[in-house]
Amino acid sequence: MTQRAWTFRFWMGAIVVLSAAGLVERAEAVPSFARQTGMACEACHTVYPELTHFGRTFKANGYVLDNLRQVRGVNARRGELLDLSQTPPISIMAQVSWTQMQTSVPDVQNPDVSGFAQNGTVAFPQQISLFYAGKIAPRLGAFIQLTYGNDSGSIGIDNVDLRFADMHILPQDKSLVYGVSLNNNPTVQDLWNTTPAFGFPYAASNATVGSIAASQIDGTLGQDVAGLTAYLYWNESVYAEFGVYRSAKQGDANAVTGAAGPLDGTSSNVISGVAPYWRVAYEYTHDRHSIEVGVYGLSVSMLPGLTDDVPTPLSGAKNEFRDVAEDVQYQFLGDEHIFTFEATRIHENMDLNASFVAGSVANSSNDLTTIRATGTYYFRRMIGGTIGYFSTTGSTDAGLYASPGAGDPGVVTSASNSPDTKGWVAEINYVPWLNTKLSLQYTAYSKFNGGGTNYDGVGRDASDNNSWYALLWFAY
Repeated sequence: MTQRAWTFRFWMGAIVVLSAAGLVERAEAVPSFARQTGMACEACHTVYPELTHFGRTFKANGYVLDNLRQVRGVNARRGELLDLSQTPPISIMAQVSWTQMQTSVPDVQNPDVSGFAQNGTVAFPQQISLFYAGKIAPRLGAFIQLTYGNDSGSIGIDNVDLRFADMHILPQDKSLVYGVSLNNNPTVQDLWNTTPAFGFPYAASNATVGSIAASQIDGTLGQDVAGLTAYLYWNESVYAEFGVYRSAKQGDANAVTGAAGPLDGTSSNVISGVAPYWRVAYEYTHDRHSIEVGVYGLSVSMLPGLTDDVPTPLSGAKNEFRDVAEDVQYQFLGDEHIFTFEATRIHENMDLNASFVAGSVANSSNDLTTIRATGTYYFRRMIGGTIGYFSTTGSTDAGLYASPGAGDPGVVTSASNSPDTKGWVAEINYVPWLNTKLSLQYTAYSKFNGGGTNYDGVGRDASDNNSWYALLWFAY
């Protein structure tokens, strides 16, 4: 099926969902936001971190709505010089988890690869984050996250969204919000939980095996870039955004200056020039229902740089990635019952000219398609769960998705040189308080890295990567 044909079917399906919902007339989850606004978490979230319509509007307006005593300063013309909350918008989040894989991975410290690594991984903590989340000045707000992760054993920059926003009331009481966002992860600034940065699963184990392929917009560039985007949000329904991203790597040092820049051939995958990003969405609300349909995308021209630990000058042939995605969301917010359906499809075309010339891929062009769909239900915002389907399919390429070599334990390789991975996620949640969540999540694979059985050529099946994940998640 062609891209154009699939997009047509996607939009027709969205219209069918809209009609079925009976909508025929117009009508980020941290406690510092609650302290700032004086409203409970449920105003902005179904159950954190999923946003409600009000939460999306709060985010579009720059996180600046407040209900706190302020320290204010004005000039002689009564212009605002300072509007500072007396309570700083600081929050802390922590995650403690346990992960059990169906079959543990080989212990590669055993020379004959006959032993297995310990199964049943305890992460205490898995993650601790410190947030500045709220107003900085009039019309200027931020969501800034610093995270300690047990996988790195260090503290580093996480998601950042710094934005300026203002609003005008138009004729017939229509509103127009306009603003700019400075952020470090494409889609982290988006208003809906259908896009990758804040999409389901909202928390996942870092002690399992990951598939070998992801598109550039699907988290690959997170915390590795800086983007400046401008957006319009008309009447809390039509949203349009455009901007550009440029490489902004953390921890890289220039060989000559010894400083953080300029980037040189010792850095890998450096954006050439800037990468355009765009987003268009429409949300329709009526009574307790809302539905959104949209498209978003990213075009990246990238210089490979450091390849297989060999520095390569940042010049010459480039790898080109063009990501186009569609998304849809339906949300019902009742007094006792809450339901959300979310889906997205991301298609990436790759022209890998630089890698092909270097001999690191078999094809000069490839493609990758990812589909996710989830349904979430909560009763009284206390007990609920999610069922999700995921699928990644793409071109076979013996260089990009390599088979295991001699003595290789496999696991993260593909005997068929394919990225195809499919499966389901089921999650149940208990939320005794609005800032505390207990989760049990099960992930099941029907296909992993190109196969269902012996996918890695060393005897491992897709189902061997099935896993249980238990999580205690709270924020204060």
